[in-house]
Amino acid sequence: MRFIVGFLSGVLGLLAGWAGLAVLVIALAGADREGGTAMGAFFNIGPIGGIAGFIAGVVLFIKFGVVAQAPSPPGTEGADATAAPPRTRVSPIFAVIVLALVAGLGWWGWYELIRSPYLSHGYMTLELQFRLPAGMALPADVNDVHIVMQEGEHRFPVTLGAAWHGTDVGRRVILAKASLSMKTSRRVVTLEIPGVPERAWPVSLPSDPDPTPGFSPWRMPSGADASKIEMNFSLNADH
Repeated sequence: MRFIVGFLSGVLGLLAGWAGLAVLVIALAGADREGGTAMGAFFNIGPIGGIAGFIAGVVLFIKFGVVAQAPSPPGTEGADATAAPPRTRVSPIFAVIVLALVAGLGWWGWYELIRSPYLSHGYMTLELQFRLPAGMALPADVNDVHIVMQEGEHRFPVTLGAAWHGTDVGRRVILAKASLSMKTSRRVVTLEIPGVPERAWPVSLPSDPDPTPGFSPWRMPSGADASKIEMNFSLNADH
């Protein structure tokens, strides 16, 4: 037990020293758009802090984690009891703190690395098609088309490419692509064009979806709508 708590204390010190020194270097270096400073601080300088932190963690365990055991009642140790060195044990409070920190870091690692808020397939491309009703013309300019994708709590505009429109059975279709990355049960896409207020469609996909075999059926927007614009989608893995 003493070895386990002492080793875990050293590991906690290693992680704290590694991360702390790396963050300090990044803060002192200032903003770095390309990320080179952060990479160098974490992989080249961080290990120095890790070594110092491991030593500090072990020293803290020796100083605060090991306490003298209460002496035995008189007459129970034998004749030479006074000559025996004092016995020590692991401090229960120190052990609980160390184990609680290790459990917390383990849960965080599970959440970020194993559960991970990012999609198992990595970034995925959501292809969107908005079919206008018969007789409705396309907007005169691509800048008149405003599409927003909501993925969980994040909202981001969808940029249309050069081939942003097409035709389906004589009806004009607006084409767009959005990049998905997060595991979430809430995905909503909105469309706003001249003469038509913003319309919203829920994107019915699992929280961690697989690529779809093709496009979904056409569907109307949420709520009552007189514009008769329909939407469908397909999802593809980027790799």
